[in-house]
Amino acid sequence: MITSRRAGFSLIELLAAAAILGILATVAVPVVQTTMRREKEHDLRVALRDIRQAIDAYKAAATAKRIVVASGASGYPPSLDELVRGVEDANNSSAPRQYFLRRIPRDPFSANKSLPAADTWGVRSFDSPPQNPRAGSDVFDVYSKAQGAGLNGVPYGEW
Repeated sequence: MITSRRAGFSLIELLAAAAILGILATVAVPVVQTTMRREKEHDLRVALRDIRQAIDAYKAAATAKRIVVASGASGYPPSLDELVRGVEDANNSSAPRQYFLRRIPRDPFSANKSLPAADTWGVRSFDSPPQNPRAGSDVFDVYSKAQGAGLNGVPYGEW
C-alpha cells in the first residue's frame, strides 16, 4: 500500500499559530510603547538638565562680572539663543566669546518639528511665580509644554 504524504500545515495548525502570534503581539505592543515613552522622558530629563545648567552658568558668570549685564537686569540670559550665541568676556577682550550651550536641544515631546528648538520650550522669567510661569525679559527656567504626565505621575510641565 502506497500512501501519499502531503507537505504543509493543516488549517488547525495555521489557526493555532496565528492565535499564538496574536497573543504575543498584544503583549509586545504595550511594552514597546512604554519603552519609547521612557526613552522620550529620558531625553526630556537630559535636555532640561543641560539647559538649566547653562542658565546657571550664565548667571554665575554675570554674578562674577565676567559678562556685561545691563543695569537693573537679573543676570539671567535674555533668551535661550543667547546661551548658544555666546557673550563677550568682560575681563578679557582678547579672549573668545563665552558659550554656554553648543545647541539648544528640542523638547522631545514637541509634535511640531518645524519650530526652532528654542520655541519648543516654555520659559519662565525671574520675576514670575513657579505656580504660574510666564515669559519676561530674561530666562530663569524652562519647562516642557507637553500635555500629560510622565510614567512617574508628575506632569511634564512640572519637571
